[in-house]
Amino acid sequence: MSPAMNLAVHANEEDENEYQKGVKYLCEKGIAKVPNKYILPVMERPNKISKNDGISYPNLKLPVIDFMQLQGSNRIEVLNSLSKACEEYGFFQLINHGISREAITKMVEVGRNFFELPFEERSKYMSNDMKSPARYGTSFNQNKDRVFCWRDFLKLNCNPLSESLPFWPSFPSQLRETAVNYSEKSKLLYLTLVKAILESLGLDETSEKDENYMKEFEDGSQVLVVNCYPECPEPDLTLGMPPHSDYGFLTLVLQDQLVKGLQIQHQEKWVTVDPIPNSIVVNVGDHLEIFSNGKYKSVLHRVLVNSSKSRISIASLHSLPFSSTIRPSPKLVNGDNPKRYKDTNFAHFMDYITSCEHKTKNFLESRKLKS
Repeated sequence: MSPAMNLAVHANEEDENEYQKGVKYLCEKGIAKVPNKYILPVMERPNKISKNDGISYPNLKLPVIDFMQLQGSNRIEVLNSLSKACEEYGFFQLINHGISREAITKMVEVGRNFFELPFEERSKYMSNDMKSPARYGTSFNQNKDRVFCWRDFLKLNCNPLSESLPFWPSFPSQLRETAVNYSEKSKLLYLTLVKAILESLGLDETSEKDENYMKEFEDGSQVLVVNCYPECPEPDLTLGMPPHSDYGFLTLVLQDQLVKGLQIQHQEKWVTVDPIPNSIVVNVGDHLEIFSNGKYKSVLHRVLVNSSKSRISIASLHSLPFSSTIRPSPKLVNGDNPKRYKDTNFAHFMDYITSCEHKTKNFLESRKLKS
């Protein structure tokens, strides 16, 4: 290899190492343009308008589920609304959910403070191990992404807390206490929502007869993800997160109340979700689509970035234990509605995403049975 080629290879390796350090690191260096590694092909850019769109993205008010009414005399009516939201949108906004404004504000604040730490402190938690109890990383799947996305994250494994907590960041000083408090409240909310979803699917009798039916959900996985989307000098060229569906059963998201960015694909169009103050956005994951045998749908969503403000969101991802097998509920499979998905587990998912880019709903598509 010639000296010039050696220099070029070395330069490319250095560039790749820089990108692996995260978007926040690049921004702290004062970049004025989006590096090539983050520039999407023209057809995948967020400003690309489809043939059916004559205007830019409209805003969308998601179905609203009042958690307090779900516990009251209007339960049946609210369950019907919940079922409709899971079928037609795959998303809903939850109000009166019982998690205090203070707990939410503190969680967002410590998340933001973590990303404001010096890179040397943040980088202590960088790891390629997807099972790490605390992992700081960038993009979507930085080991496989052909084009990186404009996002850094801190992932905290919450189950079991006693084993994971000692590995969580010790700075900011309030992070551990605040995240434990929020994760525990999120878990309780998730379990109540699961019971409602099972009932909306007509599975409540099963849960009443089998006291262990909920245990798998209670022992399930929970990962808290703090997402940071820094200001982007050329937001039309990249995305904070590419179109994807979530792997698990349900995801509970705290949206940034001031900066919009979450979009879902609804009726074949990208629409921007209007945040409701102090609400939680809940979305159906691939596991719930499989479990419901296709009645409830996980939905493609993505995140836009902007040039003037950074954005923080907090996602609590919930599913069955990593050792569990996910399959359509036998109660939802019959002659008129045959089994539509293969049995799957976390090992299948890990094998898939370590071999290719995880985008759109490609993993779920790989689990579908041919009719």
